[in-house]
Amino acid sequence: MKLIMSDIDGTILPWGDHVVPERTRQVIRDAQAAGHVVGPASGRAREWIAPFFAGEEDCYATCIAVNGLEVWLQGERVLKKTMDPAAVRMAVDLLEDVPGTGLLCFEGGHPVLVCGSRDDLAVAFPRYADICTPGSVPDAPVEKANVFVNGDLDETRRVVALLNDAVDGLDFDVAQPGFSNVMPAGWNKGQALVWLRDRLGVAPEDVFVFGDAGNDLPMLEVVENSVAVANALPEAAAAAKWHIGSVETGAVADAIEALAEGAWPFSE
Repeated sequence: MKLIMSDIDGTILPWGDHVVPERTRQVIRDAQAAGHVVGPASGRAREWIAPFFAGEEDCYATCIAVNGLEVWLQGERVLKKTMDPAAVRMAVDLLEDVPGTGLLCFEGGHPVLVCGSRDDLAVAFPRYADICTPGSVPDAPVEKANVFVNGDLDETRRVVALLNDAVDGLDFDVAQPGFSNVMPAGWNKGQALVWLRDRLGVAPEDVFVFGDAGNDLPMLEVVENSVAVANALPEAAAAAKWHIGSVETGAVADAIEALAEGAWPFSE
């Protein structure tokens, strides 16, 4: 058995598209039928993952969601982690003094605008801006949170570094220009992947991950067979052992298809 997990945006979903290509979805199903465990690893909640696979639940029945805070196995949630609301409030206090930034918390799959402006959020994540409602950090443990930045990649990195230096109990990544995932300190996609690998009893050399962005670094760094697409950010490309074509060429689908058939699709 192989465990094969892939980021979505920019890795199997071309930028600007709303549904993972049909061929990629078919390759995932075929690999599963051959006895392998294949699914997405995303910063999104599972209900936000579903539309990217046209509602074909087989494609995401096993997934790492909320940037590792949830692990689903064959449609059952087998792991859930949350964040301390006091730590999230600490991040909010800092962001209120940084122009163009803000923070979302989620109630179920619904984004709540805790601080910052809807206009700045619309630059980073238009869909969330369209549907979010104003609110505050809940008193209960936080299930999902994101920081947004009305700025380029360098500005996003600057804000994330500021948060990581100042906020105890949380980690912040650079998911894409203008957007950061918030996680409990020491937990991320990589830790969730290792947890899933151990639960399934898969040998480390039989785990394969595909990514393109900063929030994929923890996966790329803990897996022997880590793979970056050609359009990956420099830090993701540097962390990966193997390199393939771009998201636009369906390179991940080609690689998964070869792995499922027992072939080796990578070269130095």
